[in-house]
Amino acid sequence: MKRRTFLQGSAASVLAAASTTTAAASSDTAGPLGKAEYCIMIWLGGGMAQIDTFDPKQMGDAKAKKAGSYYPAIDTAVPGVQVCEHLRETAKLMDRVTALRTVNHDVVDEHAAATNRMHTGRPTSGTVQYPSLGSIVAHERGAAAEGVPAYMLIGYPNLTRGPGFLGQQAGYVYLTDLKAGPAGLARPAGIDSSRQQRRKQLLSTVRASGRQRFAGDELFTDYDAAVAESLRLSGPDFMKVFDLSSESENLRVEYGGARYGDGFGQRLLLSRRLCEAGVRFIEVSHNMNFRNGTGWDTHNDGQLNQHVLIEELDQSLSALLRDLESRDMLHKTLIVINTEFGRPAQFDSGGGRGHYSKCFSMVLAGGGLKHCGGYGVTDELGMKIVENPVSVPDAFATILAALQIDSTKNLYDGDRPVPITDQGTAIRALLA
Repeated sequence: MKRRTFLQGSAASVLAAASTTTAAASSDTAGPLGKAEYCIMIWLGGGMAQIDTFDPKQMGDAKAKKAGSYYPAIDTAVPGVQVCEHLRETAKLMDRVTALRTVNHDVVDEHAAATNRMHTGRPTSGTVQYPSLGSIVAHERGAAAEGVPAYMLIGYPNLTRGPGFLGQQAGYVYLTDLKAGPAGLARPAGIDSSRQQRRKQLLSTVRASGRQRFAGDELFTDYDAAVAESLRLSGPDFMKVFDLSSESENLRVEYGGARYGDGFGQRLLLSRRLCEAGVRFIEVSHNMNFRNGTGWDTHNDGQLNQHVLIEELDQSLSALLRDLESRDMLHKTLIVINTEFGRPAQFDSGGGRGHYSKCFSMVLAGGGLKHCGGYGVTDELGMKIVENPVSVPDAFATILAALQIDSTKNLYDGDRPVPITDQGTAIRALLA
């Protein structure tokens, strides 16, 4: 055999073997995908104390500075899994829920940086603006129906919830007032239909001129696309989704209508309606009006009234679970409870709790997952991981896989490939 023929044959064999190995590894890493179609992510701004909610431990004493839970634990529908006493309705439904009790990251003292981490799944970068989880889902799957956005935010907008390098087409439509509807979409009361039509005609002329003048300008293209999307969504069909008066009074009360007015429960009820309309991803902020004085950032006196938040979450979350299940939607709607970080078992000088990111809880519910009540084991104070650590990228990979998105693929920042998660691995035990 000639030397050149031998070398060519050897090279081809090596490449073929490498290709086969790489393909096998990729297939093995990707793992199974779920069947969920929608995601409702509940954001608990401030930092939910895992030891006082979904990972209760021995009782502590704030006055005596004895570390431990602030509330007694109760049993749930899953043997061996407990939650705090103020989650009594959710406890009955824990066979549809999994608390990821060993989530961890390295951002402790800065709420903004931790909020960014728990929305993008990555550290803040000086060179890349990473997309949020909602924008990734919007980019990968789009809306589930015509005439609705893929991603909606019921809460206050900020950069960390945005599309990053994916561009405005993966951005969100937001609202903070249920009665007013999405910001910028509802027609002002003083503008009649004929005047609105004249405005649209003028805007059309300005947009056409801009497309000629700024041809190839990426910023203008994104802006023009956002304008087009706003016009598309401001029609009467989509706006009807926000009319909660069409729901029965009994259901509104079950979500929290009687005790909490048009607060968190009504935002969750709207989220169910948005899923039915075809919105793929909805983020819902829980405590927009600081009902306990501090929100979930339970330093000092915030700890004393933490039960107000937990009870509100319990009532509205359990109502959402039951409502979705009655409509045969729970198996295809993934619910995520997300927060910046957790809280230590120790009490601070004011009787509250500080920040703790080395071990805390996120919660998944519905979405067709194999739920087990609790995943991961922590120590006697809920501060050290004993079994099954879950990194933030792992949690994101699990959410994406549940929503039928390959968590091993790349996104692209221009020509630059960017892994869809920061090397996360989906939790196979939860995926069907």
